[in-house]
Amino acid sequence: MRRFLSAALTVLAILFGSTGFFACSDTPTLPPLRTPLRVENWAIQLQAAHPAEVARSGFQLVVMDYSWDGTAQRQYTPSEIQQIKDAGTIPIAYLSVGEAAPYRFYWKPEWNQDPPEWLGPANPNWPDAYIVRFWHPEWQAILRQYVDRIIAQGFAGIFLDGVDKFLFWSSASNGTGEHYPESTTAERMRTLLINLIQYARQKAGPNFRVLPLNGEEILRYDNDSLQMLIDGWVAESLFYNTIHPWGAGDQQWLQIHRFPYLDQLVAAGKPVFSVDYVDDGSGYQGSNKERIEDYRSRALSRGYLPYAARSDQMLDELNIIDGVQP
Repeated sequence: MRRFLSAALTVLAILFGSTGFFACSDTPTLPPLRTPLRVENWAIQLQAAHPAEVARSGFQLVVMDYSWDGTAQRQYTPSEIQQIKDAGTIPIAYLSVGEAAPYRFYWKPEWNQDPPEWLGPANPNWPDAYIVRFWHPEWQAILRQYVDRIIAQGFAGIFLDGVDKFLFWSSASNGTGEHYPESTTAERMRTLLINLIQYARQKAGPNFRVLPLNGEEILRYDNDSLQMLIDGWVAESLFYNTIHPWGAGDQQWLQIHRFPYLDQLVAAGKPVFSVDYVDDGSGYQGSNKERIEDYRSRALSRGYLPYAARSDQMLDELNIIDGVQP
């Protein structure tokens, strides 16, 4: 009976985004339930987002960095974020849980020669990013500091990049000579996400939004605890490899490793935000129009919310297409 009661309390704590939810009175009270996230369109701009442009864009939800250029010196002010919220747009701040960058506020110059033990190899695709051992307590303390800054700025939630790094640390070919069973790295990442979400909501309230990016296969190892806590999921390049459709082999891989988990989220009432880099910048005409329409049709047919981004993948502008997005 004690084990059953403990398990039941754990489920309730996860469901309501808080631990220790009983008030100091004779009548136990629960924190308010979260309101489901309901939007019809969205966008993402991770470089040089101008708050005034975001505010007048018409997008209902916009993912952006907490800073104009990623540095603490140019982080957005609370009044700038409030301007976005006053326009009816939900501002969500970028936060990588799986990589560190030298231009972020937490970086110490001595790490260039003497890196901390949680700092892993450079990402070959992004020279200014280093893959981290995300389960390390020091890195998780940094993430909490980051969340504190984002909340103080007034953002409505966080966009969690790097979730898929649990797959990197489970790969025997990751080049580090260090790897673990996938079930181990998945559980480490799942625990990190759950703890970070609960920490954020204890600070900002139950409706602080959380949207992980990619790595949705982690749900294979979830017991619904993580799925209950998130407000949706963001997925890149589901239908196109920039302006080229995925080949048959890649499509088969997607059908096994990505779509089942995203469809599971849709069935559970969680929005899936899809971004494909299909717009080559030539205007909404000809083959570019056909590709954008095909991408949107495929995403919408699965119940996903599409955003057609520029094919350079820089995410340095809001891609507005008259009559299409927003």
